[in-house]
Amino acid sequence: MKKILLLIAVMATMTAMADTPLWMRYARISPDGDKIAFCYKGDIYVVPSSGGQAVQLTSQSSYESQPVWSPDGTLLAFASDRKGNNDIFVMPATGGQPKQLTRNSAGETPWTFSPDGKYIYYSASIQDPASSMLFPSGRLTEVYKVPVEGGRSTRELGTPAEYITWDKTGEYFVYQDRKGGEDEYRKHHTS
Repeated sequence: MKKILLLIAVMATMTAMADTPLWMRYARISPDGDKIAFCYKGDIYVVPSSGGQAVQLTSQSSYESQPVWSPDGTLLAFASDRKGNNDIFVMPATGGQPKQLTRNSAGETPWTFSPDGKYIYYSASIQDPASSMLFPSGRLTEVYKVPVEGGRSTRELGTPAEYITWDKTGEYFVYQDRKGGEDEYRKHHTS
C-alpha cells in the first residue's frame, strides 16, 4: 500500500511540475518585431519572437519590470526597486550596465519612449502640494518625462494618467485616465 501511495504522490508531483505556469509578465515586442522583452521572476529577459532561448539581461536581487523598447530597438527602459522603490533605468537591449535615470521617492512606471528616442515617458505619484486642485494620492499617477541621457524629469501632464503611448504621427500621446481608486480591470466609466 505504501508503494502505491508513494507512486501516486510522485505522479501527482510530476504532473503538477509539468503544468506549473512560468509567470512571464509585461511582454513587449521590439519595434522591428524580431524580439520580445519580458519580466520573469523579477528580471528582464529578451527572446527572439520566432522562438528560442531567452537571454537574461538583469540579475539583481531587486525586482525589475515593465520593459519598454526605444523606437530604434537599441535600448530598453524598465522599472527597478534596487534603490528601495521603483525608479527608471535604461540599458542596451543586448545587455550591459543599466543607468539609473530617476531618483524620486515615488514609484515610477515607464510606458514609452518619445518618437525621437530622446525621452522616456513614465507615470509617478510625485505629490503636488495639498493646496493643488489635483492633489494626487499614491494611486493617482501623473505623466513625466526624463532624458535618456539623464537629467531632470519634467511633468508633462498633471491629470492622473497611465498606459501612455504615441499616435502613429508621433505628434500626440494617448493615455488612460485614472478616476479615483478605480481598478482599471473593472472599468465602469464610459466615454
